[in-house]
Amino acid sequence: MQDRPKGPLSRMSIVSFAWDPPNLCSLAGLLCAILGIYYAVVGVFQAAMIGMLWAVLFDGYDGIIARRLKGRTDEHKAFGAQLDSLIDVVSFSVCPSVVLLSYGGFSPWLLPGAFVIVSTGVMRLSYFSVFGLVDKSTYMGLALDNNVVILSAVFLLHGLIAHDTLVVILYTTLMALAILNVAPIRTPKLAGKWFRAITFYILGMTAIYGWLLMRA
Repeated sequence: MQDRPKGPLSRMSIVSFAWDPPNLCSLAGLLCAILGIYYAVVGVFQAAMIGMLWAVLFDGYDGIIARRLKGRTDEHKAFGAQLDSLIDVVSFSVCPSVVLLSYGGFSPWLLPGAFVIVSTGVMRLSYFSVFGLVDKSTYMGLALDNNVVILSAVFLLHGLIAHDTLVVILYTTLMALAILNVAPIRTPKLAGKWFRAITFYILGMTAIYGWLLMRA
């Protein structure tokens, strides 16, 4: 039988980590991603875009909260890092793949693309878990949250061009992003003024997709 861990960690329940403010923020992002998946499956794609975009926002702010919060234990930091990585798989790999599948009518021709999106996502996150940042402000490969930012912009073509044409564009775009996610290129971490710009982008896109949703 495996020995039980000793020390403070052995007295902490799993659920107790959820009350850590950065982890609460991460879980709020997970809720947004689940809503994005739900609305993609039922075909309300404007709402799906909003859910995915807010998952990006919460993913950014959980790190900001974690860095500013004093007195977090090493166990909370380690748990939070693992939680964030697992949620990223759902938010930025599974959710975009479901959008692609649903918008394409769940055609079996889209299954290889869905596999590529998710597999490159988990490989990228596994690499990051082992090696971390190249330096304080540089990633190896394109960070996964950029996929959602770009996908939401491309999806504005919905209703402006033929449905089948947009399926091809979405497929091509997501495959290109999947390659960039694992490519041996260095990309900047979106922090500081860049993250403020992303925040304004998400708020603006939320307003646009909310307006489109009301018109639908």
